[in-house]
Amino acid sequence: MASSSGNSMSNSGSEEDLHNQRKRKRMESNRESARRSRMRKQKHLDELMAQVTQLVKDNNQILTTINFTTQHYINMEAENSVLRAQMMELSQRLESLNEILRYLNSGTKSNNSNDGFETSEGFETTSDESFTTIISNHNNNPFVIMNQPPMASSDVMMFHY
Repeated sequence: MASSSGNSMSNSGSEEDLHNQRKRKRMESNRESARRSRMRKQKHLDELMAQVTQLVKDNNQILTTINFTTQHYINMEAENSVLRAQMMELSQRLESLNEILRYLNSGTKSNNSNDGFETSEGFETTSDESFTTIISNHNNNPFVIMNQPPMASSDVMMFHY
Protein backbone atom coordinates (compact mmCIF):
# COMPACT_ATOMS: atom_id res chain seq x y z
CA MET A 1 0.00 0.00 0.00
CA ALA A 2 2.77 2.30 0.75
CA SER A 3 4.05 1.86 -2.70
CA SER A 4 0.67 2.64 -4.20
CA SER A 5 0.35 5.79 -2.11
CA GLY A 6 3.89 6.77 -3.13
CA ASN A 7 2.96 6.26 -6.76
CA SER A 8 -0.10 8.35 -6.36
CA MET A 9 2.03 11.08 -4.78
CA SER A 10 4.51 10.98 -7.56
CA ASN A 11 1.62 10.98 -10.03
CA SER A 12 0.06 13.98 -8.34
CA GLY A 13 3.50 15.69 -8.28
CA SER A 14 4.02 15.08 -11.94
CA GLU A 15 0.44 16.14 -12.66
CA GLU A 16 1.10 19.28 -10.68
CA ASP A 17 4.33 19.86 -12.61
CA LEU A 18 2.46 19.30 -15.85
CA HIS A 19 -0.25 21.68 -14.72
CA ASN A 20 2.35 24.34 -13.74
CA GLN A 21 4.19 23.81 -17.00
CA ARG A 22 0.95 24.28 -18.97
CA LYS A 23 0.12 27.34 -16.87
CA ARG A 24 3.57 28.86 -17.57
CA LYS A 25 3.24 28.05 -21.27
CA ARG A 26 -0.23 29.67 -21.37
CA MET A 27 1.10 32.76 -19.56
CA GLU A 28 4.01 33.03 -22.03
CA SER A 29 1.61 32.62 -24.92
CA ASN A 30 -0.66 35.29 -23.46
CA ARG A 31 2.30 37.65 -22.96
CA GLU A 32 3.44 37.09 -26.56
CA SER A 33 -0.10 37.63 -27.83
CA ALA A 34 -0.40 40.87 -25.79
CA ARG A 35 3.01 42.01 -27.13
CA ARG A 36 1.89 41.35 -30.74
CA SER A 37 -1.37 43.17 -30.03
CA ARG A 38 0.52 46.19 -28.64
CA MET A 39 2.81 46.16 -31.70
CA ARG A 40 -0.20 46.06 -34.06
CA LYS A 41 -1.82 48.86 -32.11
CA GLN A 42 1.40 50.94 -32.23
CA LYS A 43 1.79 50.28 -35.97
CA HIS A 44 -1.82 51.36 -36.56
CA LEU A 45 -1.25 54.50 -34.45
CA ASP A 46 1.92 55.30 -36.45
CA GLU A 47 0.01 54.86 -39.72
CA LEU A 48 -2.75 57.16 -38.47
CA MET A 49 -0.19 59.78 -37.42
CA ALA A 50 1.45 59.60 -40.86
CA GLN A 51 -1.97 59.99 -42.44
CA VAL A 52 -2.71 63.03 -40.24
CA THR A 53 0.63 64.57 -41.23
CA GLN A 54 -0.11 64.01 -44.94
CA LEU A 55 -3.65 65.41 -44.59
CA VAL A 56 -2.36 68.51 -42.81
CA LYS A 57 0.20 68.98 -45.58
CA ASP A 58 -2.49 68.54 -48.27
CA ASN A 59 -4.82 70.90 -46.41
CA ASN A 60 -2.12 73.59 -46.22
CA GLN A 61 -1.43 73.20 -49.93
CA ILE A 62 -5.14 73.53 -50.72
CA LEU A 63 -5.43 76.61 -48.51
CA THR A 64 -2.43 78.17 -50.25
CA THR A 65 -4.02 77.47 -53.63
CA ILE A 66 -7.35 78.91 -52.48
CA ASN A 67 -5.65 82.05 -51.15
CA PHE A 68 -3.71 82.50 -54.39
CA THR A 69 -6.84 81.95 -56.49
CA THR A 70 -8.87 84.32 -54.31
CA GLN A 71 -6.22 87.03 -54.61
CA HIS A 72 -6.06 86.50 -58.37
CA TYR A 73 -9.86 86.74 -58.54
CA ILE A 74 -9.85 89.99 -56.51
CA ASN A 75 -7.17 91.45 -58.80
CA MET A 76 -9.14 90.45 -61.90
CA GLU A 77 -12.33 91.97 -60.45
CA ALA A 78 -10.49 95.23 -59.76
CA GLU A 79 -9.01 95.23 -63.26
CA ASN A 80 -12.44 94.48 -64.76
CA SER A 81 -13.95 97.36 -62.79
CA VAL A 82 -11.30 99.72 -64.11
CA LEU A 83 -11.82 98.47 -67.67
CA ARG A 84 -15.61 98.86 -67.32
CA ALA A 85 -15.15 102.42 -66.04
CA GLN A 86 -12.76 103.22 -68.89
CA MET A 87 -15.18 101.71 -71.40
CA MET A 88 -18.05 103.77 -70.01
CA GLU A 89 -15.95 106.92 -70.09
CA LEU A 90 -14.78 106.24 -73.63
CA SER A 91 -18.36 105.49 -74.69
CA GLN A 92 -19.48 108.80 -73.22
CA ARG A 93 -16.64 110.63 -74.94
CA LEU A 94 -17.50 108.93 -78.24
CA GLU A 95 -21.15 109.89 -77.83
CA SER A 96 -20.11 113.48 -77.09
CA LEU A 97 -17.94 113.54 -80.19
CA ASN A 98 -20.77 112.10 -82.27
CA GLU A 99 -23.10 114.78 -80.90
CA ILE A 100 -20.60 117.47 -81.86
CA LEU A 101 -20.28 115.98 -85.33
CA ARG A 102 -24.08 115.78 -85.67
CA TYR A 103 -24.37 119.40 -84.53
CA LEU A 104 -21.70 120.54 -86.95
CA ASN A 105 -23.14 118.48 -89.80
CA SER A 106 -26.69 119.63 -89.16
CA GLY A 107 -25.81 123.26 -90.13
CA THR A 108 -24.25 122.59 -93.53
CA LYS A 109 -23.86 119.19 -95.10
CA SER A 110 -21.13 118.63 -97.59
CA ASN A 111 -21.39 116.11 -100.37
CA ASN A 112 -17.62 115.68 -100.45
CA SER A 113 -16.24 112.40 -99.19
CA ASN A 114 -12.99 112.08 -97.23
CA ASP A 115 -12.13 108.41 -96.60
CA GLY A 116 -15.70 107.66 -95.54
CA PHE A 117 -15.86 110.48 -92.97
CA GLU A 118 -18.19 113.41 -93.38
CA THR A 119 -16.76 116.89 -93.39
CA SER A 120 -18.35 120.19 -92.60
CA GLU A 121 -17.31 123.79 -92.88
CA GLY A 122 -13.97 124.25 -91.15
CA PHE A 123 -13.87 120.72 -89.63
CA GLU A 124 -12.67 117.46 -90.99
CA THR A 125 -11.80 114.09 -89.53
CA THR A 126 -9.41 111.57 -91.00
CA SER A 127 -8.84 107.90 -90.33
CA ASP A 128 -5.66 108.79 -88.40
CA GLU A 129 -7.64 111.04 -86.07
CA SER A 130 -10.69 108.84 -85.65
CA PHE A 131 -12.82 109.73 -82.64
CA THR A 132 -10.08 111.47 -80.65
CA THR A 133 -9.26 114.72 -82.40
CA ILE A 134 -11.26 117.16 -84.45
CA ILE A 135 -9.04 119.60 -86.24
CA SER A 136 -10.42 123.08 -86.62
CA ASN A 137 -9.53 125.43 -89.44
CA HIS A 138 -11.00 128.27 -87.34
CA ASN A 139 -8.90 129.38 -84.36
CA ASN A 140 -11.81 130.60 -82.26
CA ASN A 141 -14.04 127.47 -82.45
CA PRO A 142 -14.97 126.08 -78.99
CA PHE A 143 -15.55 122.50 -80.27
CA VAL A 144 -11.92 121.56 -80.65
CA ILE A 145 -11.22 118.44 -78.58
CA MET A 146 -7.68 117.31 -78.03
CA ASN A 147 -6.55 113.73 -77.54
CA GLN A 148 -7.02 112.97 -73.81
CA PRO A 149 -6.22 109.77 -71.90
CA PRO A 150 -9.04 107.98 -70.06
CA MET A 151 -9.66 109.34 -66.58
CA ALA A 152 -10.58 106.09 -64.80
CA SER A 153 -7.96 104.38 -62.68
CA SER A 154 -7.81 101.40 -60.32
CA ASP A 155 -8.12 103.75 -57.34
CA VAL A 156 -11.57 104.87 -58.45
CA MET A 157 -13.14 101.41 -58.37
CA MET A 158 -10.99 99.78 -55.69
CA PHE A 159 -13.73 99.57 -53.03
CA HIS A 160 -16.70 98.92 -55.30
CA TYR A 161 -18.14 95.42 -54.60
